[in-house]
This record gives sequence, structure tokens and C-alpha cells, in this order.
Amino acid sequence: KNIPVTDILASFQQAVIDVLIKKTIKAALKFKTKQIILAGGVAANNSLRREIKEKADLLDIKVFYPSIFLCTDNAAMVASAGYYKFKENKKSSLNLDAVSRLPLESE
Repeated sequence: KNIPVTDILASFQQAVIDVLIKKTIKAALKFKTKQIILAGGVAANNSLRREIKEKADLLDIKVFYPSIFLCTDNAAMVASAGYYKFKENKKSSLNLDAVSRLPLESE
């Protein structure tokens, strides 16, 4: 079938939003919290902001998120940390595996 790329992208975005909202609301209910904080690059998505607020409002849960210009992706933060390490002449041997929770400093 010849499905427009925009339709595929919109469907993918909606599927991701649905999962994020479902899991976030489930966690809020499990931990009996009345507040959700949406942050990071994903918080810049207007559809996610609107839909999570709609669902949370039904459950009397408040949703907080920063202004769009403060919703940055972690890649920018990692690049910034790398920049300062480079300026201090601290270089990696580049033999690390990809570990999402690897600390910036060794203890």
C-alpha cells in the first residue's frame, strides 16, 4: 500500500504518546501521587502535554512541565559535559560499552 509518510509518523507519535501516558498514569496511581512532572526533550511535544493533562485532570492529578525552551534533550547535556572534559584535557580511551547510567566521574 502507498501510505503517506506523514500518516505513518503521526501514528508512531500517537502510539508513543499513548504508552507514555498509560505508564505514567499507572505509576502515579501505584505510588498514590497527585503530581506528575514531565521533563526532558519529550516534554516539548505539545500533543503529549495536552493529552497527559487531560487524562491526569480526570484523576485529580496535577501535571507540571517547564517552558518549551527549557525542554532539552539529554544529548545536549552530555555534549556539554564532554566539552568541559575536553577543555580539561580529560579524554576517553573510547573503549567503553554503551551504558545508559554510566557516571560522568569515577568514584
